[in-house]
Amino acid sequence: MGKLTGKIALVTGGGSGIGMASAKALADEGAKVAIAGRDLRKLDAVAKEIGNVLTVACDVAQQKQVTALVATVTQKLGGPIDILVNNAGTNLKERTFRELTPDAWDRLIQTNLNGAYYCIHAVAPAMFERRDGVIINIVSTSGLRAHPLGGVAYAASKFGQAALGLALGAEEKDSGIRVCNIYPGEVDTPILVFRPQQISEEHRAKILRPEDVAEAVRFVALQPKHVSIPELIIKPVSQMYV
Repeated sequence: MGKLTGKIALVTGGGSGIGMASAKALADEGAKVAIAGRDLRKLDAVAKEIGNVLTVACDVAQQKQVTALVATVTQKLGGPIDILVNNAGTNLKERTFRELTPDAWDRLIQTNLNGAYYCIHAVAPAMFERRDGVIINIVSTSGLRAHPLGGVAYAASKFGQAALGLALGAEEKDSGIRVCNIYPGEVDTPILVFRPQQISEEHRAKILRPEDVAEAVRFVALQPKHVSIPELIIKPVSQMYV
């Protein structure tokens, strides 16, 4: 039996990268895991690799789909969600303010910020009722340092997601709900295809792997109920953090 046996976890953006690695890490600890994403084929491929994982197609930018997602997970896994990993996110190649369009801005805010809120809004009532639950937001160091590398809209969405997690954690400090913002630096995930300039293999070899971030997710999820980790920064050694 793992340390999370009996717990139910939902990981958004579970079809690849950090979401996939986090789902595996939580499943390895005995949790019943559901993964969500827009591409059901990718989710099913992950489930086949990990084994015994519930897959649900969902666009977190659509509130009604998120509400249905949480209802489906609760019904099919036999109980309310104990651990939410808000991992779904996106970026775009046109990152400077001069390139940014209102449509692109809306798309990033809707997915990265509103999507995180919708998921929390859907799982929180059951957590409040039980006075227990863990919410892990996969933010980004772009949510702490508005570096041009991430882009204007991405940084704005991630600063908002960070504030959402910190404010919620402060409000609910006496309710047993623990909220953690994890801020990864550069990670070798499929989102790199949206980089304005393709990165070299030498650079790719120096940055984080999805499994590195997943270990941080596992660490937070395994903490006892009296322990809260509001923020956790994880970055490649070679990446500056100033």
